[in-house]
Amino acid sequence: MGKRALLSVANKNGIAEFARGLFDNGFEVISSGGTAQVLEKEQIPVTRVVEVTGFPEMLGGRVKTLHPKIHGGILARREIDSDLEDVKKHDIELVDVVVVNFYPFEKKLADKSSIEEIIENIDIGGPSMLRAAAKNFKDVVPLTDPSDYALVLRGFEEGIDMDTRLYLAAKAFEASARYERAIEGFFLQVSSDNGSLVYKNEGATFPDRLLLQLNKVQELRYGENPHQNAAFYRDSALGVAGAKKLHGKELSYNNLLDLDAAWRLLRELPKDRAAAVVVKHTNPAGAALGASLQEAYVRARATDPTSAFGGIVALNHRVDLSTAEELASTFIEAVVAPSFDDDSLLCLTKKKNIRLMTISNDQEISWSGNNLSRILGGLLVQEWDRDGETEPFEVVTERSPTDAESVALRLAWIVSKHVKSNAIVLAKDDALIGVGAGQMSRVDSCRIAVEKAQSLIKGSVAASDAFFPFRDGVDTLANAGVAAIVQPGGSVRDGEVVEAANEHNVAMVFTGKRHFKH
Repeated sequence: MGKRALLSVANKNGIAEFARGLFDNGFEVISSGGTAQVLEKEQIPVTRVVEVTGFPEMLGGRVKTLHPKIHGGILARREIDSDLEDVKKHDIELVDVVVVNFYPFEKKLADKSSIEEIIENIDIGGPSMLRAAAKNFKDVVPLTDPSDYALVLRGFEEGIDMDTRLYLAAKAFEASARYERAIEGFFLQVSSDNGSLVYKNEGATFPDRLLLQLNKVQELRYGENPHQNAAFYRDSALGVAGAKKLHGKELSYNNLLDLDAAWRLLRELPKDRAAAVVVKHTNPAGAALGASLQEAYVRARATDPTSAFGGIVALNHRVDLSTAEELASTFIEAVVAPSFDDDSLLCLTKKKNIRLMTISNDQEISWSGNNLSRILGGLLVQEWDRDGETEPFEVVTERSPTDAESVALRLAWIVSKHVKSNAIVLAKDDALIGVGAGQMSRVDSCRIAVEKAQSLIKGSVAASDAFFPFRDGVDTLANAGVAAIVQPGGSVRDGEVVEAANEHNVAMVFTGKRHFKH
């Protein structure tokens, strides 16, 4: 019998290339539905499932692969004579590789599709085939994650060892378990109303039961402090959780927190220009745009050079030699960027301990999950704070911001939501110049932002993550030279605050939405 691979995937990323690799390694490729169409379009020879089973797809596609000629070929144990006799008796050919990922049930949930559409996206055949392959992992390769395609293709050339088979089997069962938990959570929210299916708490944002599944990535040296044990878990490969480390010491608990904070801010900055972010203790210590990556980084570092020392840097373009030389000129803990060219790596890897990380710029950030915070005895769940980039500015003062002030205001406003409350951010042109973070009173944050400023404040702008409760914050900023302010508004003293801005000839805009970060 020849080698056979069964492919049935909802996520088509990389499947044509993988199938071609299978074919080149002597495999017959079996498939159905949309997967087969993709492969046929790429002129990859495909045997349709209906040719294997002798039965057409049934029930509107609900039944395709649920057949002994499929599952017998997957589950037959090669070392059991009676199994081999059974498959021979019933003219069943063995399957050596099963590649499955499931119908997009979780995406339909996140998109708030109809109950009927969500139910139709409960995959039956896919999990059945994947679980069968994972159960018979000694003889069959179970594959569900496109990121493992290259690993398996290499394995066909070098031999797939038992550790790799166990890894793929565990990953398959984890995918199946997570899928089933999502389905369970959905049904716990649904009830019958005179025969019609309805949500128990129509319009509720959060489910009655929160089901979590995370995989341990690694044990960490320690937590926030050396006396605290810690580990890193992930539930997806988004952002820092999916970053690749190219060089440097092991990542610490604090490194991961700071890398996440830096990357999430960076992804909200304008994408058509070079951008750089410097983070220290999860607070932005600098951010800037530039004509080149080197310029953006130098300007970001100049926001607060003292705080930038020992910080985390995030960059949105491929790192070149000139940028690398600036990075190497002082002490930083880690750099995350889409990529590094050869010269920059040669420069930066001379520093033994610096962590160099890559995350694809093309990666889309999913907001389908929630932001979780642990408290003693429970868990706080909230939606991600995804606004800030495009919130409208309403001018509330006699003077409107100039075009240049408006650009700086938008930069300051985006950054302010990433700064611990109470947050005051000063910006000028395309860079931050001062940050006041985490103070118990807003006016103290204003004073600190002014004191932190490393360049002339005259003509700069300020962003406040929440309203000014009194006019003293505006007076402090205006007396230092701030020319325009963005804030949410909403204070009972908004009139006094706007009057103070007018007295100082400061332009002020309201956004109508605050961005506390605790």
